[in-house]
Amino acid sequence: MLAVFPGAQVSEVAPGWEERWRRFHHGISIGPLWVGPPWESPPAGSLLVSIDPGRAFGTGAHPTTRLCLGLLDALPRGSLLDVGCGSGVLAIAAARLGFAPVVAVDVADAAVAATETNAALNRAAVEARQLDALADELPYADVAVANITLDAVEGLLPRLAAEHVVASGYLARDAVRAGGYRLLERRELDGWAGEVYARA
Repeated sequence: MLAVFPGAQVSEVAPGWEERWRRFHHGISIGPLWVGPPWESPPAGSLLVSIDPGRAFGTGAHPTTRLCLGLLDALPRGSLLDVGCGSGVLAIAAARLGFAPVVAVDVADAAVAATETNAALNRAAVEARQLDALADELPYADVAVANITLDAVEGLLPRLAAEHVVASGYLARDAVRAGGYRLLERRELDGWAGEVYARA
């Protein structure tokens, strides 16, 4: 390595570095939910969503996740599809809020595995499937939630057969081309946007 990068410096890494990130992962309250790691305790009376992200994205603390959770809590309960489920935080929270049945999909096998593990940890009824949401057939749901990139949201909306869609994963300055859906509500948090769409 030093031959390729002659200015590089090498130093020893302290033991336990691979677990040190846990110090920065703390629980948060969103409406009736408390989303946090298994090594923390929730406030009394909260609906617990315990998440260990493992190798998948999604601890619950990111503004886009918080936006999605707040928007989901305001919608009528029914079946739910979580597209790009990551660690499963949104699917599990939806099950805690009373959505059923809940199906979570992701193209990454690590995300599907993390969702299955976290759903079991929470005793949440979530079915996790591996598929490509922009190519494979998607199941019907009353509500779909997609906390993914702007391009992926725009590609996904025309393919969904949901009555309502909660979307995030993009900046507040972004404008979504929502094929087949009309905007009902938009919220912003720390420079990010979250929106609810209804079938047009």
